Amino acid sequence: MDLSVKSVENVEYMIEKIKEKLNVVNAGAIKPTHFDEEMYEELRDIYEMIMKKGSFSINEMQAIVEELGNLRKQ
Repeated sequence: MDLSVKSVENVEYMIEKIKEKLNVVNAGAIKPTHFDEEMYEELRDIYEMIMKKGSFSINEMQAIVEELGNLRKQ
């Protein structure tokens, strides 16, 4: 998958992988439709950081979820 290309499919892919890696319990709370391509680079940065890391502290997970919330469409 070429994540350098801004696309709806890539947003969907990254959100799904983020949810899997973080073991999101309420998967409906984070949906690909909540994000648009304007915030693509920021979302990709978060995705890449999450994929590189093996585990997360509670504080890190809260910060990630908060940042994803900041990227949501208004």
